[in-house]
Amino acid sequence: MASWFGGGTAQPSGPSQLESAKIEMEMMTDLFNKMSATCHRKCVGSKHDMTDLNIGEMSCVDRCVGKYLEAHQKVGEVLKKVEEQMKAQQEAQQQIAARLS
Repeated sequence: MASWFGGGTAQPSGPSQLESAKIEMEMMTDLFNKMSATCHRKCVGSKHDMTDLNIGEMSCVDRCVGKYLEAHQKVGEVLKKVEEQMKAQQEAQQQIAARLS
């Protein structure tokens, strides 16, 4: 309890778990909205007046969502690798700077 008043253990420098959860929720909401808009525009006709999708539209939406999520996952993997490489480069630069000083 002492940390609430400035004493005790140090506070973490990164975002809190609640802030991280909020950011993740916003990102997932954005992903869903973009995916919905993209797949609707691609698969459902602009003059769609029925309450349900027909078989062709349903299969199109299903394929579209699958491809969208697969692409999102692949982009995430690439970004993670790039981030890891950048972190390794930054650590190497810090080690070099520490040796030189």
